[in-house]
Amino acid sequence: MGLSLACFMVFVVAGQRLSGTNKRVTNNTMNTKKIHALNWFEIHAANLQRAKRFYETILQISLEEVKLGDIPELLFPFDHTQGGVGGSILESNTPPPGGGGTLVYLNVEGDLDEVLGRIPDAGGTVTKSRTPIGHYGFIGIFKDTEGNSI
Repeated sequence: MGLSLACFMVFVVAGQRLSGTNKRVTNNTMNTKKIHALNWFEIHAANLQRAKRFYETILQISLEEVKLGDIPELLFPFDHTQGGVGGSILESNTPPPGGGGTLVYLNVEGDLDEVLGRIPDAGGTVTKSRTPIGHYGFIGIFKDTEGNSI
């Protein structure tokens, strides 16, 4: 497995919260944009049960086991009825799990320090402790059990 970095970001956003829609937003200086640039993500794993234990442990969530055709997947909990963005973990080698340069930021609901604290016991490695990123909040970076860039 190659070295990978996974990031969790907690955003502190001022202003009105927009939820439950996929409506487009416009302002005086920008063209029309989607509220969410991301609509789904997949994390590939060489060992689905190992990845399940890792993410359930560090995030303290339950991943839903589903099968799409012949492919077993683990779904991250999200509210699709409110326009939420979801994702899954699947056992796949196409492309293979491992570092690749793309980072997906998962919302840890303000529990960044707690999540980072659970990573070593779950089999991962914290490579960057809580770090401020200006008015956006904080990030923490770690290597997960599957070698993925998250």
